[in-house]
Amino acid sequence: MSEIQGTLCIQTIAMPRDTNPNGDIFGGWLVSQMDLAGAILARRIARGRVTTVAIESMSFHSPVLVGDLVSCYSRKLKTGRSSIQVAIEVWAGQESLYGLKKVTEANFTFVAIDRSGRPRPLEPDPV
Repeated sequence: MSEIQGTLCIQTIAMPRDTNPNGDIFGGWLVSQMDLAGAILARRIARGRVTTVAIESMSFHSPVLVGDLVSCYSRKLKTGRSSIQVAIEVWAGQESLYGLKKVTEANFTFVAIDRSGRPRPLEPDPV
C-alpha cells in the first residue's frame, strides 16, 4: 500500500444521493470533490481567486461505496506565472472496519484570476 501524499483538504462521507445506477459512488461526484480540494490549496498559494483550467492523468483505482469516508489530499507540483499544478489523491473506505485505500488520483491545473476573471500573476513566496 502506498502512503498518503499531500495535505488533507476535504473529508466527507459518500451518501446514497451520490451513486450511479450500479449503486457505486458516481465518478463525477468524486471529480467535483477533487476540484474543491485542489482549489482550496491553489487559493492558499494564489492568495485569492482561482479557476480550474485542466484535469490531467485521471486514474480510478477502485469504487467508492455508500458510507465510505472520502478524504481528498492535495499537494503542489509546480507553479508558473499565473498557474498552479496540484496533485490530488482520494482515499476512501470504512475506516474503522477495513482501513482506507487510494481510490483515485489526478493532476489539476488552476489559474489565479482577478475580480474580472482574467489571469493574474502569482505573488512571489515570502522569504
